[in-house]
Amino acid sequence: MTSDDQRHMYELEYPAPAVEDGASSGPTLIVAMQGYADAGHAVEGAAGHLKDALDSRTLATFNNDELIDYRSRRPMVTLNEHEISDIDEIDLDIRVLRDSKGESFLLLSGPEPDLRWEAFSKSVADLADRFNVDKTICLYSAPMGAPHTRPLVVSAHGNDRELVGKMFTFDGMVSVPGAAAVMIERELHSRGRRVAGYTAHVPHYVASSPYPHAVYQLLQSVSDTSDLQFPLRAIERDMDRVAQQLAEQTNSSEEIAQVVEQLEQHYDSEMASYREKNPQKLMPGEAQVPSGEEIGEAFENFLAAIDDRDRGKTLGPGNGTGADAGDDSGMWDDDGQIDLPDLPDDDE
Repeated sequence: MTSDDQRHMYELEYPAPAVEDGASSGPTLIVAMQGYADAGHAVEGAAGHLKDALDSRTLATFNNDELIDYRSRRPMVTLNEHEISDIDEIDLDIRVLRDSKGESFLLLSGPEPDLRWEAFSKSVADLADRFNVDKTICLYSAPMGAPHTRPLVVSAHGNDRELVGKMFTFDGMVSVPGAAAVMIERELHSRGRRVAGYTAHVPHYVASSPYPHAVYQLLQSVSDTSDLQFPLRAIERDMDRVAQQLAEQTNSSEEIAQVVEQLEQHYDSEMASYREKNPQKLMPGEAQVPSGEEIGEAFENFLAAIDDRDRGKTLGPGNGTGADAGDDSGMWDDDGQIDLPDLPDDDE
């Protein structure tokens, strides 16, 4: 792609935020564009959660006039006192984020482009080359004949064994409608870069509503294969709320209960057949067994935490001198941290 094409396709932030964080390999790129393949709003929800929960800075912004058909996605306009006060912006960009450990990664999010998929995918691949992206994971979500009462399936495809690993995969040949993210996958593959796609299988009867279970499983799958750590506690609370709502609706309708039961039988049959053909694969709901290296690292961190706690007890209250040195246990949390009282307001 020529420099003129690049200039019209996207604009880099200046000064650009730091992408490298000293890691031995380049950053992971997560592609989460909402559009055609976004059942349960899972892809949009995953991108939104990452941007809300983690520190982020814009790296590159794509040109809407080159990529968006405004007639198909008209921005909302706000009128206030007979004057136009606001027009919703359409943000299609790549951001630098830092996970819970402080490790940098890239996120491409926003609406799927309506136009120029070929040029767009080449631009994304050029940026992946420029910032030395180590691996790219594209997120999808599709309505499936799966019950909400069984573990949600995330299927994987890609050109790298580590990214697909022991995840659920389709046997044989499957034909599905294309997407801009698929074009990005193809372009990255042609350049020899590691790329994979993860698809959440959302129960078809909740596909039009936000389904946090799919958001959670997509992000957990990315975390499992990229070693990125995401804060997911808020999503777990949403999952509990939606699960309760679905249980109430199922229990209140015999017709719905029968449909769910039929889906459960089909799901169980398919999973049993898949298990028989792929005994080495992880089934939905099964946790990946950590490697010896991961167990050793966790044990070292545990010992270090004990040392820090003991050191804190030695230096902290209750071990010094003075009238109150004998009993300060109430000031300490179970993890050895000081439980500080609330500071008074300045005006008190």
